Amino acid sequence: MSEISMVDLERQYLLIKEEIDAAIQEVLLKTAFINGPQVKSFANNLSAYLQGAHVTPCANGTDALQIAMMALDLPKGGEIIVPSFTYVATAEVIALLGYKPVFADVDPDTFNLSADQVQKLITKSTVAVVPVHLFGQCADMQPIMSLAQEHKIAVIEDAAQALGTRYIMGTDTLFAGAVGDIGTTSFFPSKNLGCYGDGGALITRDAALAEKAHIIANHGQRVKYHHDVVGVNSRLDTLQAAILDVKLKYFDRYLANRNQVAALYDEAFSDISEIQIPARKEYSTHSFHQYTITIKSDKRDALKAHLQVKGIPSMIYYPLPLHKQKAYAEWFDPKNPLPNSEFLCDHVLSLPIHTEMKPKEMEYIADQVVNFFK
Repeated sequence: MSEISMVDLERQYLLIKEEIDAAIQEVLLKTAFINGPQVKSFANNLSAYLQGAHVTPCANGTDALQIAMMALDLPKGGEIIVPSFTYVATAEVIALLGYKPVFADVDPDTFNLSADQVQKLITKSTVAVVPVHLFGQCADMQPIMSLAQEHKIAVIEDAAQALGTRYIMGTDTLFAGAVGDIGTTSFFPSKNLGCYGDGGALITRDAALAEKAHIIANHGQRVKYHHDVVGVNSRLDTLQAAILDVKLKYFDRYLANRNQVAALYDEAFSDISEIQIPARKEYSTHSFHQYTITIKSDKRDALKAHLQVKGIPSMIYYPLPLHKQKAYAEWFDPKNPLPNSEFLCDHVLSLPIHTEMKPKEMEYIADQVVNFFK
């Protein structure tokens, strides 16, 4: 058995090598490296995949969050509610733009924000909430949307780990990122749909908001050298767009393969009392950007060490909640404790999962986890 990786991008590439190489070669030959036709092609194709939601490509997922907040014209200095158990980028742009991050606890089963957690943090200064669809499953958006509409606050979805996930909202099925006012995603190489460098996009069903995001991402200009608003320089490279356009054709297969790995893990771990497998909620599909288990006992670090000895990598996403990070400690209100976030940081472990895992690899990983708890 070959070396096990958390994500095996080489194996994925080799299966579509001819198409990827041809797409790259076309860009090189035409030399339209910035805003080439492949960028528009990919945006249109991803829009079609997302049931017609508008797609604005940009340089990376963090830029997408920043552009989203700029496009919404949120009152300066306002409060934005964000989960503490997430990657730093979500809070980073809030602080950089001069807003106040208000850290919320998450549901320990789904790892996501709930409307109950959001509701108790809303004040007269609240201008937005950022649900993060962590590890690939949507936060329960319908009650969050109702709460936001009641209090007239914006909803910015961070769907960097959940592109392709579907949310069931009443009689409608919407894609992650296309439920709130505006959504963001990342095309970082290890993401559900990843390029070979950095990349990101904004997603919205609001045509006017999509146009504004596009203008902001291009130095605030509709017409070259005519700047209507203060903008940024955030473009998806033509090479990356060409790669993504090829991979988009295989995206549903990638999601199905991730779910196949998750199903095997679920079955293997279902009888281990010390392991809580990822929750599956009726309102959302799961794209399993990560397969993250919660170790109910204090054996998480010992399990990680055991797996390492057996040649199995694992990762802790995330070892420290945002409200305990030095850079963000000033915004933490001790009167609002976040016990679930702190517990999860000490007890979660993500196992290898990717689109091209072989049955022997999955079974070996599952067996080593099970053997540890015997």
